[in-house]
Amino acid sequence: MKRYKLSSKKDRKKFLRSICQGIILIYILYLMLTALFTFNEYESYDNVTLSSNGFIAISYFGVDRSGNDTLISTRRLEEHLKALKNSGYVTITQEDVLDYYEKGKQLPEKSLFLMFEDGRRDTAIFAQKIMEKYNFKATMYTYADKFAKNDVKFLMPDELLDIEDSTYWELGTNGYRLEYINVFDRYDNYLGELNALEFSKVSSYLDRNYNHYLMDYIRDEYGIPKESFKEMKKRVEYDYNCMKEIYIKELGKVPAMYVLMHSNTGQFGTNSKTSAVNEKEIYDLFAINFNREGHSLNTSDNSVYDLTRMQPQSYWYSNHLLMRIWDDTGQEVNYVVGDKEKAKNWITLEGQAEFKEDSIILTSMPKGRGILRLNKNKIKDLQLSVYLEGNKLGSQTVYIRADKQLKNYISVQIKNNTLYVMEKVDGTKKELFNLNLDEFDGIDFQSVEENKKEAQRVELKTKITYGNTADEKEEAKEELKYKVKEEVDSVEEGAQLYIPELELKEAGRRYLEVSVKDNRLSIFIDEKEAVSGLVTTNLLEGLICLEAAWGEYGYSQRNLVDDVYDGVFKQFLVKEYESGDILYDDILHGIEAIKHNAKEKWENIVNWFIKSL
Repeated sequence: MKRYKLSSKKDRKKFLRSICQGIILIYILYLMLTALFTFNEYESYDNVTLSSNGFIAISYFGVDRSGNDTLISTRRLEEHLKALKNSGYVTITQEDVLDYYEKGKQLPEKSLFLMFEDGRRDTAIFAQKIMEKYNFKATMYTYADKFAKNDVKFLMPDELLDIEDSTYWELGTNGYRLEYINVFDRYDNYLGELNALEFSKVSSYLDRNYNHYLMDYIRDEYGIPKESFKEMKKRVEYDYNCMKEIYIKELGKVPAMYVLMHSNTGQFGTNSKTSAVNEKEIYDLFAINFNREGHSLNTSDNSVYDLTRMQPQSYWYSNHLLMRIWDDTGQEVNYVVGDKEKAKNWITLEGQAEFKEDSIILTSMPKGRGILRLNKNKIKDLQLSVYLEGNKLGSQTVYIRADKQLKNYISVQIKNNTLYVMEKVDGTKKELFNLNLDEFDGIDFQSVEENKKEAQRVELKTKITYGNTADEKEEAKEELKYKVKEEVDSVEEGAQLYIPELELKEAGRRYLEVSVKDNRLSIFIDEKEAVSGLVTTNLLEGLICLEAAWGEYGYSQRNLVDDVYDGVFKQFLVKEYESGDILYDDILHGIEAIKHNAKEKWENIVNWFIKSL
């Protein structure tokens, strides 16, 4: 009898599990079908104010449903495009761009040229429905060599022709291939030429000492060209000829628009002679070329062969994008406020704030800061907690006991992954405490020599896997045997500490708890004590402020220039110290919390199924 009941219970669980899996699969099938098929058509802009002020160009690396540090999530992309639409932007086409430069045609006052690079299949699937929703048109860029490799991650020729027929896409090209030359690691070890896969394997050991395939002569470890001018010219022309042949064979045409990877030099290459070869090929093959990145605005002062694009990062919130566009163009934009009821609790002093579910996203001014002041009575003794989820490079600060002019306050700040406690009395600022959070986490630091050895081992393993010849692979195997046995000093043995540079994209998440009573302050980070009983000046009661601030450009292999910072203050909670009375609470409760958690879990399940199918 017991056996029968147990079996029935198992059967019921299996039955319920099967139903749940069936529902999820049906939903995923629906997503895929609606993404792949469209019955709408793009409608060109109409009844808009025209001007000769030019246009902005926005270019995304690619789209992924859940997103990562390079590909933007569908949710964030929709937020971006919605914000652009609400700010009055309409998309223009390649023909519009040509007519603007060749015929002096006026464009909509807020013209957007939208781009997606690398020709990823998931970009087409996940971006199109969002573009349809806001009636946006974009150019899809591809590398010609991907067609022969038949890589499932990238769109093939028949798919490119299909998306072009949908009316929401035009076609462009990034060139024949994405490869790198004259590559050195951070220790000046010469790696030579790397394809995109090899580059990705060793990228964490590189700085910026490398070049793209068409930018320069191929050089040896001493910087001396390994090829003559004639050989360099033949190599560069070969790339353009291969690209041309493939596109004509597979698409029946060469796309009119090109993105040169990766100039930003004021010419068409790092080397003037290479630039001249590129220039001739570009002028012969293409009508339009994007030659720079970093800024979005293109005006009649630009050449149609020297256009610039902004590349929004996957971690940018909507106001970050809008702030950058405002800085480039001077045009008014409609910043995203989010929950207007929550916004009433705060006074925005600088920057822009979005109130989104249980988070406050505070976006700084370019090369500046964003500041919010809580619209509550002054308080002296308190307990507060908050998750700080802005990127590590930059600063997020909580001010307590502050006056309106910020001439008096106590501040708790996490800046570039270091905790600082400061106080300011009558305009005089003083540091009370600082703590390196890597050390606080107990990270086992490498020495410079250990990191150098690790880099060389990874580089040799990459060469063994992807080397061009059997001799090259065998030589790498022998050298690796030596490197494995080689002993180097650790930090404990007195060697120099290796401290990696913070990258622009490096995510941060810290749970900060602060309590202050009279002239004593205590702080917990991630539920571990950071400092207790810190003596402060016994300031009078005061206000609470939040600040997000840009500090420096920071390191990025993609060499991006970004001077805006998003501070993210999640689940901000403030209590009166003695009574425990809640003075401010951003934590979701009740039905709000249930709906939020259910939505997050459902999204995670769907994302898992999509990635696993």
